[in-house]
Amino acid sequence: MTDAPHPLLTHLLAAAEGRFPPADGGVTVLPPLPGGLECSVAFTGHAVIATAQDAHRVAAAGADGFGGSLAPRFLLHLAGPGGWIGVTDATLTARATGGPPRLDTLHHHDDHPRVRFARSLRSRVTVHGDERGLVTLAEGLAGRRELSIELDPTHPDGHGHGRSLLRDALTLLPAGTPLFAAVAPGNARSLRAFLASGFTPVGSEVLLRPAR
Repeated sequence: MTDAPHPLLTHLLAAAEGRFPPADGGVTVLPPLPGGLECSVAFTGHAVIATAQDAHRVAAAGADGFGGSLAPRFLLHLAGPGGWIGVTDATLTARATGGPPRLDTLHHHDDHPRVRFARSLRSRVTVHGDERGLVTLAEGLAGRRELSIELDPTHPDGHGHGRSLLRDALTLLPAGTPLFAAVAPGNARSLRAFLASGFTPVGSEVLLRPAR
């Protein structure tokens, strides 16, 4: 028997299909994520927050669908003193293309910083890649399929290796599978590579691990 998916997954998959919550400035409050994590996800004009706090406390702390859900003061309220707050990422999505996988599965990369970070927050992490760099595939936020990439420093992205690596990564899952990526907006090179590879922005997100 498998656990039921977290209700946030429904919102994320709907966004991947172009269906979004109403842009009414409202906030939808959901239960916290597994593993002691919480999150704030902002769509256009609406926020979805997974937290152990009730809707009244969330609203009283200033959350709204017009930016308040990602305001530093509200995130500090969610995390509490000593809690961990992740970075604000753009939420991107694309569909896997399927076909013969164009990347090898890599082993013996447990000490790589990208792999360690993925495994600290996600489950079922696998590593793929070649001389251009590596890709992690995992079950991430609310159980969605997530990928991240890191280029080999000897192959700078200015030569298009990031885009080609991402396109090859889309062959690793059956055609049509929704894939997500969380990309820091300030990492313009990475963001441009994802957009050029067919990823579409649907919102923004912050992960937290409250200290309660």
